[in-house]
Amino acid sequence: MKDILLSVGIDVGTTTSQVVFSRITLEDMSSGFTVPRVEIVDKQIVYRGDIHFTPLTSPTQIDSAALHDLVELEYRMAGIDPHQVRTGAVVITGETARKDNADQVARWLSDLAGDFVVATAGPTLESVLAGRGAGADVYSRLHATTVANYDIGGGTSNFVLFDQGDPISASCLDIGGRLIRIDRTRGVITYIADKIAQLCQFKNLPVRVGARADVGELRQVAQAMCEMLEMSLGLRPKSSFYPRILTEPDHDVVLPRPISHLMLSGGVADCVLETYPDVFTFGDLGVLLGQAIRESALLTQIPQLPAVETIRATVVGAGTHITKLSGSTIEYDPSLLPIKNVPALKLTPSEEADPGSMEAAIKARLDWFYLDGRPRPVAICFVGPVSPSFLEVRSMAQAIVEAVRPITRTGVPIIVVTESDVAKVLGQSIRALTGTTHGFICLDSIDVRSGDYIDIGQPAAGGAVLPVVVKTLVFH
Repeated sequence: MKDILLSVGIDVGTTTSQVVFSRITLEDMSSGFTVPRVEIVDKQIVYRGDIHFTPLTSPTQIDSAALHDLVELEYRMAGIDPHQVRTGAVVITGETARKDNADQVARWLSDLAGDFVVATAGPTLESVLAGRGAGADVYSRLHATTVANYDIGGGTSNFVLFDQGDPISASCLDIGGRLIRIDRTRGVITYIADKIAQLCQFKNLPVRVGARADVGELRQVAQAMCEMLEMSLGLRPKSSFYPRILTEPDHDVVLPRPISHLMLSGGVADCVLETYPDVFTFGDLGVLLGQAIRESALLTQIPQLPAVETIRATVVGAGTHITKLSGSTIEYDPSLLPIKNVPALKLTPSEEADPGSMEAAIKARLDWFYLDGRPRPVAICFVGPVSPSFLEVRSMAQAIVEAVRPITRTGVPIIVVTESDVAKVLGQSIRALTGTTHGFICLDSIDVRSGDYIDIGQPAAGGAVLPVVVKTLVFH
């Protein structure tokens, strides 16, 4: 049994916006004598849209009308109707996620793009998507090694480290080619991002808005930015300024394993690979930053691998790698689907250690997720035991049902997500305790962290699986 999901990826970045469409093929890999085991067996990009400059009406506002026209144009060029699209993501990246209307534009685009196209922003997920789009995860898995990917775009540099195909570390720096902009006709600087202005001050570089775009001075700025990237990977000592360049405070690059290979993706990666006679070809610092990286320790001290995708890495990741599957042994009420933007209440190992601790922890934290004083759907997430007895599962179900009773009385559904393969029996136990087949979803084989949000789509593969997206929603 096969099922094909048409997926879209829409990346609205600091410099450019792109659209790709992919076909994701699902197939039941079980023998026919066991429970269904549906897996993603193929991902094929069927349309790559043009690369457009991200439209802005001001330094703080996305031009939503122009972006709407851009996305509609790509759908028409691909010959695809939004109702055909069954999964995918709108990813707001880099400096664009900091625009005043970024959240509104992301939600509006996701509604335009299809029934289960999610809106997401946040540097950690972007890092993983870009790394997958670049192919770092595949090489890491096939060669049982560590591969890092740095996706260096217009506004941010997203880092991820894969170990045998799994992401084990991710971070982001406010380093990008579009953080200084130049009016090519007048030869003057028109924009400097606040953190880069601070970096220039730290380095005593006389670069300011309205000044002449001096190639020598701007080359020094690009070199200073490149040094921040080197510091992040331990290739030079960290300066006192370095912590200020992190996109998220106290979320530095961590290297649990040494980096065996490095990939570069993003628009600046093309500036590393190619030579441009005019360093201000794009009206920004991208070419100079690419030149600085080309001559840096990033390329001379770490073995390099070519990225499968460079400037399209994030959008390809959003279109082909955003969706996970939960299935085979799950319980759910189809009338609740699709459901979007469910915040995760992630239990710690000590909180899920016994039913009493589990119930107390859920009760204590449920009101964190109230919206305007009213309860809302929350995903109770935990690892779960590997081979539990029926009594253990029954006790867990009892703890969950009792803990969420105050919100279920108001009609809010029960949503439970575990990493271990226990959703079928746990869901059946919840159903027995609540005396109803409606109002709950119980999924497994999904890894969720605190601060994540979960989207769950319509059943696929004859109802055997549910598409699931675990995401962040961090609009600055």
